Amino acid sequence: MAAPPSASPSPSPAAPGPGPVTPEVVAAVVSALRAAGCVFAEEEAELLLATARTPEEVTAMVDRRAAGLPLEHVLGWAEFHGLRIAVDPGVFVPRRRTEFLVDQALARAPHAPVVVDLCCGSGALGAALAAALGAVEVHAADIDPAAVRCARRNLAPYGGLAHEGDLFDALPAGLRGRVGIITANVPYVPSDEVALLPPEARDHEPKTALDGGADGLDVLRRVAAGASEWLAPGGCLLTETSERQAPAALAAFRDAGLTARLAESEELYAHVVIGLQP
Repeated sequence: MAAPPSASPSPSPAAPGPGPVTPEVVAAVVSALRAAGCVFAEEEAELLLATARTPEEVTAMVDRRAAGLPLEHVLGWAEFHGLRIAVDPGVFVPRRRTEFLVDQALARAPHAPVVVDLCCGSGALGAALAAALGAVEVHAADIDPAAVRCARRNLAPYGGLAHEGDLFDALPAGLRGRVGIITANVPYVPSDEVALLPPEARDHEPKTALDGGADGLDVLRRVAAGASEWLAPGGCLLTETSERQAPAALAAFRDAGLTARLAESEELYAHVVIGLQP
């Protein structure tokens, strides 16, 4: 998948906490997080205290967060499109801006019978689409075994399947020509910029989920080139990119025979390339 996480965590419904939480406990957790450089220390403290089951677990979680582990890996979940998505250590954390991609997919194909989520990571996009579409066949694929295991957990409530392998090679052959929506939150950070990412992404997420090659578009071009074989007539391919890369990404979609357009969200700073199968 792609670029650095959004800075602010989002609250989620509270789980049973470690017992009565006094103002002194809250203050101590906030202080520890702030000292570690967490910009949103108050919000993170609320999530940690709501998730931990014992005082000892609070301490352990605060220590892990203070050591630089992504908040979502400490919690074991991330909120995405109204869902609580399990996120295992070492698995790419779904970004809030990617919710815009899900919304665009639903707007383009609100009755899609088959959905494919490539470069699926935790399976957040497939799960979000399945939750919104209802009766839909969902398949996800990733080259990372840890991501596939995580995606299987998140897709299980919807009857979705996650496959290990390289892009379309991982998919059942019977899906060819039947897919209404393909989402592909591909890695799109240029190789020489990966080292500039925040430590949370650079040190704790797989490089294969971040590094998109020399110009960041290597995987995007491969997805675009193969999509037509799998899309049903009128089906759509959606992928996230950066503002700078958008013109080249659009060209890659058009070179692959898709009708392409760019959707943007200023609020989320999201840029989604949408390709329609003729």
